[in-house]
Amino acid sequence: MSGLTYYFAYGSNLWLHQMSLRCPSSTYVGIALLKKYRWMVNDRGYANIVQTDHSSDVVYGLVYTLTEDDEKRLDVNEGVPIAYTKEVLPIEFWALAPGEKADFGQDSEKKQLLVYIDRIRLEDDKPKAEYIHRVNMGVQDAVQIGVPQSYVDDMIRKFIPAKGDEKDKLMAEKQATSFEDE
Repeated sequence: MSGLTYYFAYGSNLWLHQMSLRCPSSTYVGIALLKKYRWMVNDRGYANIVQTDHSSDVVYGLVYTLTEDDEKRLDVNEGVPIAYTKEVLPIEFWALAPGEKADFGQDSEKKQLLVYIDRIRLEDDKPKAEYIHRVNMGVQDAVQIGVPQSYVDDMIRKFIPAKGDEKDKLMAEKQATSFEDE
């Protein structure tokens, strides 16, 4: 898999369908756990992760391989360099085949993963209405793969209600295909 970038998705890109639309050559390859970070929604209304000093703070994410073209497309969708910057961080990674569920009792490997982070907007805020649907679709996929429901309940549900407004679904589907900052 040389020439591919390993990408750590923690927000709406947990949604496998959205990633297939945004990055058609991407491949889901496993789950990762980033320690000493916490999940949040910032004042733009979208997910971010914030570095902390607490070993109990963790962020789970799905890992995809990206081609160079996929990464360029993702940069546009993520608003690089204005909304997010790109960093490569060492993250615990469990490789999984499609349909395989994570077993966190198995040994992980440290892997250098691409992460989109906003290091400027760090205050907790409310999500955009359409974003609720996209994150919930991603949460559904992530939990089926093995991301702990307790993580979703303790971290993501602080910001994202389990059900969004049905009228926002159409906008969410549009944003999943080709994001436009509102």
